[in-house]
Amino acid sequence: MLANALQGLRVIDFTQVMAGPTCTLCLADLGADVVKVEAPSGDLSRALSPWVNGEGVPFLALNRNKRGIVLDLKQPSHRKAAQELIAQADVLVESFRPGVMARFGLDYATVSADNPRLIYCSVSAYGQQGASKDLPGVDGVLQAVSGLMSVTGAPNGEPCKVPVPVVDLVTGSLAAISVLAALQDRLRTGKGQHVEASMFASAIALQHVSFASYFADGVVPGPQGNAAPYSTPNEALRCADGWIMVAAYHPARWQALCTVIGAPELACDPRFAENKSRLQHRQALLDLLQMHMVPHPRAYWLEKFAAVDIICGPINDYAEVSQSHAFAEAELAERVQHPVAGALTLPRSVLGAVGERPAARRAAPTLGEHTREVLAELGMSAIAIDPVAPASPSLT
Repeated sequence: MLANALQGLRVIDFTQVMAGPTCTLCLADLGADVVKVEAPSGDLSRALSPWVNGEGVPFLALNRNKRGIVLDLKQPSHRKAAQELIAQADVLVESFRPGVMARFGLDYATVSADNPRLIYCSVSAYGQQGASKDLPGVDGVLQAVSGLMSVTGAPNGEPCKVPVPVVDLVTGSLAAISVLAALQDRLRTGKGQHVEASMFASAIALQHVSFASYFADGVVPGPQGNAAPYSTPNEALRCADGWIMVAAYHPARWQALCTVIGAPELACDPRFAENKSRLQHRQALLDLLQMHMVPHPRAYWLEKFAAVDIICGPINDYAEVSQSHAFAEAELAERVQHPVAGALTLPRSVLGAVGERPAARRAAPTLGEHTREVLAELGMSAIAIDPVAPASPSLT
């Protein structure tokens, strides 16, 4: 089972908010023992809304399957505990600005001297080198500087960001891929290495095809609303009671679409015969398609289009998505019991094999929940950290 693929692997997690925690979430979901190290004030995502009994839902969603400890790295005894953890770890993931871990004596050059097999992953806004490396960054700002906001939204509208933290999430996912590749390389060489994931570079990777197109033709793209810039019809089309997304640019599907909507002549119109010419006359095409589609509701067209293998789907809101057959059949949500927040419904891990739907092994940790447990495994007393470790009945 993929849920046990990394069993026996120890990961020390010095990340917070979303990009770094997404990386360690992937590793935890694959069976690694992830020990999340938080400052006494806690991960910043604990303070992000909404909250359930005071627990931040973003933190709960991104930190399942991890154990949590509190260390104040400004204190020598706590840095010693961190060093002991790292010395016995397989992987370390951190998301401080470049140079911060060095000030704590926990940079790659220092800790790899004692643990040469360590895979050390640095997640940052602009990478570990270059003039921009010290700049701070968050998802929205990276969407802006990477060009993503310039192509998002309606034509002639105000700048628009993707409302989900897409740069954070893809950065964390790419970081996890780098860690897994480094682990595989360690099997061959016996040595660890320092890998990285940059939010800026990851945001560019999201736009791989778009930048390739810009480099090819020199045309700076702008926002195109819900339309794909490279093909049409490949966008949202209005029906009597809402919208559906239709991808019918393949020649056979374009012919089928014209027939189904009762306008076979469109397929022979020189303006619309091929994808290239359709792109040149896109608005005229959309006006004609919607003229035929508006008299009927979404369900009517979804059934008609599906019958002739036209790729399409309704534009659902979150309530419709979570109640859909596809969502239920894929088992994409699960109930998790948290010691403070109580019973929660959260998205479940999508990392699995065919027929495998691994459930969360544990809920996200309360602040410092496993501090004593983890230190005891190192043969260390928790007395030294008690003054800063939050009092919690869940400490073991």
